[in-house]
Amino acid sequence: MDNAEDQAVLERVLERRGGKLIELDRALLHARPVADGWNSFLKAIRTQTSLSTAVREIAICRVAILNHAWYEWDHHCPILRESSEITEEGVQYVLKAPHHAKDADSPLDAKHQAVLAYSDAMTLDVKVPDAVFEKLKSHFSDREVVEITATVAAYNTVSRFLVALDVGETNSRSGPAAKQ
Repeated sequence: MDNAEDQAVLERVLERRGGKLIELDRALLHARPVADGWNSFLKAIRTQTSLSTAVREIAICRVAILNHAWYEWDHHCPILRESSEITEEGVQYVLKAPHHAKDADSPLDAKHQAVLAYSDAMTLDVKVPDAVFEKLKSHFSDREVVEITATVAAYNTVSRFLVALDVGETNSRSGPAAKQ
């Protein structure tokens, strides 16, 4: 610890993580002010939105797949799997669906398929086609649309950080861990 301020950052990260650091935290803590801001922002995304677990985790898991962020997938797939709204077939679809998959191909309901399509568009194209945006808006309130957008954007940041620094040393894998 360099000083009391650095110690306070560490304590805030530990508090959010239930007392245990993960590899991502260890990487971020090399730059304490960045770790502190990251911790605050991701806490809001993960715990202070009105989104259901399934909606949030479809967005996060899809970003992980599209960006080959296997560490992210390994940490969030179990959370998606625990959601009562999504079947195992739905989890496998999030993992394996072709980019910009058509609704007819999906075991997800229309609301969750809209989140998947929106996540694909934001991650792969950045500019979201009007039809994709309108479909999302037909299932969610303005607040939820902002929260979904912030979640996809945040986890694009997370995934790019993880992959660039090979956090969790998963870059050599060609896909999710075998247990997935």
